[in-house]
Amino acid sequence: MSIPITFSPTEAENKWYQHWMDKGYFHSTPDEREAYTIVIPPPNVTGVLHMGHMMNNTLQDVMIRRARMMGYNACWVPGTDHASIATEAKVVQKLAEEGIQKSDLTREEFLSHAFEWKDKHGGIILEQLKKLGASCDWERTKFTMDDDMSESVIKVFVDLHQKGLIYRGVRMVNWDPSAQTALSDEEVIHKEVKSKLYYISYNIEGSDEKLTIATTRPETILGDSAICVNPNDERYTHLKGKKAIVPLVDRVIPIIFDEYVDIEFGTGALKITPAHDINDYQLGDKHGLETIDILNDDGTLSEAAQLYVGKDRFVVREEIAADLKAEGYLVKTEEYQNKVGFSERTDAVIEPKLSMQWFCKMEEFSKPALENVMNDNIQFHPAKFKNTYRHWMENIKDWCVSRQLWWGQQIPAYYYEGNKFVVAETKAEALILAQKENSTITLSDLRQDEDVLDTWFSSWLWPISVFDGIRNPDNEEINYYYPTNDLVTAPEILFFWVARMVMAGYEYQGKLPFKNVYLTGIVRDKQGRKMSKSLGNSPDPITLMKKYGADGVRVGMLLCSPAGNDLPFDERLCEQGRNFPNKIWNAFRLIKGWEVADINQPESAKQAIDWFENKISKVITEIDESYSKYRISESLMGTYKLVWDDFCSWYLEMIKPAYGSPIDSITYNKTIEQLEKILKLLHPFMPFISEEIWHLIKEREEDIIVSDWPEANTIDENLLSDFDFTTEIVSGIRNIRKQQNIPNIEKLELKVISDTENKMDVIIQKLCNLSEINYVTEKISGAFSFMVKSNEYFVPLSDSIDVEAEIEKLQKELDYTKGFLKIVEGKLSNDKFVQNAPQQLVDNEKNKLADAKTKIEILAEKISALSDA
Repeated sequence: MSIPITFSPTEAENKWYQHWMDKGYFHSTPDEREAYTIVIPPPNVTGVLHMGHMMNNTLQDVMIRRARMMGYNACWVPGTDHASIATEAKVVQKLAEEGIQKSDLTREEFLSHAFEWKDKHGGIILEQLKKLGASCDWERTKFTMDDDMSESVIKVFVDLHQKGLIYRGVRMVNWDPSAQTALSDEEVIHKEVKSKLYYISYNIEGSDEKLTIATTRPETILGDSAICVNPNDERYTHLKGKKAIVPLVDRVIPIIFDEYVDIEFGTGALKITPAHDINDYQLGDKHGLETIDILNDDGTLSEAAQLYVGKDRFVVREEIAADLKAEGYLVKTEEYQNKVGFSERTDAVIEPKLSMQWFCKMEEFSKPALENVMNDNIQFHPAKFKNTYRHWMENIKDWCVSRQLWWGQQIPAYYYEGNKFVVAETKAEALILAQKENSTITLSDLRQDEDVLDTWFSSWLWPISVFDGIRNPDNEEINYYYPTNDLVTAPEILFFWVARMVMAGYEYQGKLPFKNVYLTGIVRDKQGRKMSKSLGNSPDPITLMKKYGADGVRVGMLLCSPAGNDLPFDERLCEQGRNFPNKIWNAFRLIKGWEVADINQPESAKQAIDWFENKISKVITEIDESYSKYRISESLMGTYKLVWDDFCSWYLEMIKPAYGSPIDSITYNKTIEQLEKILKLLHPFMPFISEEIWHLIKEREEDIIVSDWPEANTIDENLLSDFDFTTEIVSGIRNIRKQQNIPNIEKLELKVISDTENKMDVIIQKLCNLSEINYVTEKISGAFSFMVKSNEYFVPLSDSIDVEAEIEKLQKELDYTKGFLKIVEGKLSNDKFVQNAPQQLVDNEKNKLADAKTKIEILAEKISALSDA
């Protein structure tokens, strides 16, 4: 079988991925084996593969491939999320380009366009994951708006409403004027921004006195219902019972007193706008203030504002500031740094807004979700995220679950006779409920709530609903695959998704949804910035895979991405990743290029095999330990060093036959056996090259993807220690060759002063091309020497060495070291330094003194030995 000179990643990727698919290796059905289950964090249906997906899904694939090799019934469920806000925005944009406005369409017409768009673009990211090598069970691919998935969502909403855990009410919500929908607190990103602080004076009714307030949002004065001061603030006690006049609109509002106001902050007086600030809303509720909503859903000013009607809020901010200044109400403006909430999806500035919404009570829900993470029934990797999780769970607020969109699961609430409503899974069931109150109501009298449910209200059921565990809570699949084993996700959705899945798991299955949560870091560029389209600093993963191969990119991503820590990505990592399979390929070609003969096995090869069998067993033990602690990068690095250092740099050099000579069959077969173990260890990280070499070794039916994970044998630690000692000797001899430019082809002698003979001298003799190794009792003159532990080694000079030049070089080094010694002795003879300097610094100088004296002694001995030559 001919072996190409270079490994062709693209050819191998296409061939083996299709082969695995054809063989059905990724597909799982319940059987007698123990299940190992991962559910993919469903990417947005709008998405294309980015570097974060690459890292997350590579980690999942590593875990699932290893579990498959360990004999588990491995099931990795893929799918996509309908991403209500993002997808609706994409569809609206696409329609606008075709000259169609959403407002011109019925709901059914819009959804028809949306599903058409989804069918065209929605599978892109899943196809891209196949290029990465993701071994998902594609026959199980789910979409959060599949009929069965939507039925599960509706069933849960109805159930929670019946339990009194879902309610409808007017509350202050986070309003996204761009998407024109409410958002939960977790969908708001707070950013530091440069703002202006506007100081505005209000006239006091019936007086020439003025009262100054400070605000960053001057447009909201049009919705003011009061001015509030602290009752303990002596500057304002005379204003009790007084009223102020809102500038420009001349509305008279009360001056109220409440200890909520910080006397020291600003002017000590606050404008109160109950419709547009959560704290103002609470104060307004407490003091019975009027609520004036001055904003339309799109962020323009409403009729209630009286002025600037129909203009955008930010345009009005500039105009009202100018008008206030012209009318003498604007006292001053100051530059001001403050935090402003932005929509996580549209990046629009959020407006606090009173709105009728649906909410889910979270206090009771959160208790088992908190308890079972804190007691490690569910383990976080790394555990540092437990504190963040606890803080959020202990301060949880009710979840606003309604969204003012059409793309998503429509809320199953049906209205009749004005605002009376019933909640039911279907309209027919709703009619039965409504007729209990009024028997004359017909189906046509019912109108369904226009809003849809938050996307997260479907994805929090994901580990259950993908196995149909909501509609059929006791079916074969949910009982077999649930709870899942591991979840790999990002810390930024710890609360959006992870916490809520835990809540849903205990509510609807009575147990945790997964046993371990591996939290990845953020992929950043070399400057530490998060990779994003807007910054243009995110490489295209598909382009990277074409350039470096899927195996190369997988390895490059994982080489420096420990759990929970950000990955400072550099394309050179992918280059390093590509070099690794090339190294393995070249090692394989070297082995297969040897002629094999039935000849005696050299002692050096026998010792090499004994050492490597122990070494690989130790590494397997260490790798398994790293996997068990979710240190995936550590597992990769252990495998990397085993291949690059132990196998290629040491083992192959020890067993390599002389040029033109054959290798004995025992050593060759043992080497192939060890290579196969290495390929198995590599397979989770580098599935394509491992499968390719596996079949190039020999023709076989079994594929490496379903081969057995290698097990460690008993480890002889003394043998491993002896080899480490031996490598130090080899390095010492190689250093002499390098320093003296002695060709490797030239044989050297080695003389040793030691109490015991090294058991691995035959390895030293082969690796260093020594003619002989002799043990002596006295130092050898006219030789280069070095020490390893208490043993001394001498390499007699060859005729090619320039002794005078070597003595001159050593003398320069000796003179320099003597000068350095004098400086250190001078410091230590200075009483002020010794008494006043930190003890660690003094100790460092003493160590330098001892090292310099030892070095001088060794250099003097070397010069003496060379002078006698």
